[in-house]
Amino acid sequence: MKINMTQNPGNHRVVIIPGTEELSNLGLSDDELTYLKGKLTDTTPLASVHRNTHMLFVRLAGTTPPDDPTLEKLRNDGHAICKKTEEEKWNAISVIDFCNHPEATLALTEGILWGTYRFDKYKTPPKEAPVLLNTILVKSGNIDQAKLEELLAIHESVSLARDLVNEIPAHLTAQQLADEAAQAAQRYGFVCKTLDKQEIDILGMGGLLAVNRGSVNPPTFSILEWRPENPINEHPIILVGKGIVYDTGGINLKTMPGSLDDMKCDMGGAAAVIGAMCAISRNRLPVQVIGLIPATDNRPGFNAYVPGDVLTMHNGATVEVMNTDAEGRLILADALSFAKQYNPQLVIDLATLTGSAVMAIGAYGTVCMGTADDDTFTHLEQTGMRVGERLARFPFWEDYDELLKSEVADMKNIGGREAGAITAGKFLARFTDYPWVHLDIAGPAFLNKPMGYRSTGATGVGVRLLYAFLKSKS
Repeated sequence: MKINMTQNPGNHRVVIIPGTEELSNLGLSDDELTYLKGKLTDTTPLASVHRNTHMLFVRLAGTTPPDDPTLEKLRNDGHAICKKTEEEKWNAISVIDFCNHPEATLALTEGILWGTYRFDKYKTPPKEAPVLLNTILVKSGNIDQAKLEELLAIHESVSLARDLVNEIPAHLTAQQLADEAAQAAQRYGFVCKTLDKQEIDILGMGGLLAVNRGSVNPPTFSILEWRPENPINEHPIILVGKGIVYDTGGINLKTMPGSLDDMKCDMGGAAAVIGAMCAISRNRLPVQVIGLIPATDNRPGFNAYVPGDVLTMHNGATVEVMNTDAEGRLILADALSFAKQYNPQLVIDLATLTGSAVMAIGAYGTVCMGTADDDTFTHLEQTGMRVGERLARFPFWEDYDELLKSEVADMKNIGGREAGAITAGKFLARFTDYPWVHLDIAGPAFLNKPMGYRSTGATGVGVRLLYAFLKSKS
């Protein structure tokens, strides 16, 4: 995909027009002006798309900078425009901003980029190759080429995360996930080191080793590092991603109809961390960041761990296993304990962790909780609204700790049906002693039907949120 500034727009154009201002200065033909003036009586709020020969018009009402809902609608409009270009067999378009709103232009362009994503490596190529959009030219007085390159880098990073989640389970083992992270590190400029099963055993990561006991493939633990010159933070920010490359539920096998169909997405947190590290390093943010990815599949074979087992974790705590389908928190707990050695400024974990989070808010946002201060949560929530990855903060009252008490170990790995997302977070909290945020992305990570520019399958949720959050700190 090419994306460039232009002074000479091509024949196929997307024009962002003001909703209330005089149109005669837009440089359009008389026919186009007549068409537009007729459409401006529409009561559709904010942005709307209209078709006229080789042009697509996006109406932006008002003169103030667009708010968060408007930006999200523009992303969806951009996605719809991209699909229109496929119907019209356009391979290049120009986005022309007549509203002097760079944020609106970038949001629309971002949506167009999302429309170009496809995962078709396992499909037989058509006899006649389709005409696909491959070039976007942007004309705006307030956007430079660097901004467009940044947007393209974010798009590439999210696409990588989506590819990883969409990949078939037979191909994406824990080792292959680690290899993909290493290749991304070489390509984008960060450092990646992967620990093998023997090294994981030496570290005493009892949670990761237990979950792996039912698998024919060994676990991995990947450490991704971005350490720029003269970083703004003395202590690193750490991102932890759940890397269950396929989740059968283990001995507590998933039995609900369709419950196994999309379990390749259970490494969505790991994919988000890899994608975020790519965007951060490609755009050279002056923030030192470390990514930690524990990875394995969860299967009921061999000497699989079972309910009733007691595990000794990386930090020495013991855990009574009550359900082998609560495996993600076990591997995350080892990683969160491992993170202590870095004396981190902040740790954020991302995990497709609980069905409880999905039942609470669906695919419309990410559940969050933790021990970081209110300013950090507010900052994350505002960032999420700005980029279209909303957060819903759950309570984290001490009362929930009671639900994890065990008669035979320091804690149980589940707390019962009630408040399942929160008790999962409470379990993880026992392995932290630093400011920490838990993001349960189980709802938005993988979709069975499209939601605007988020197409069916992997969404890459978390990459844009993390990038924008860390960029704002710099």
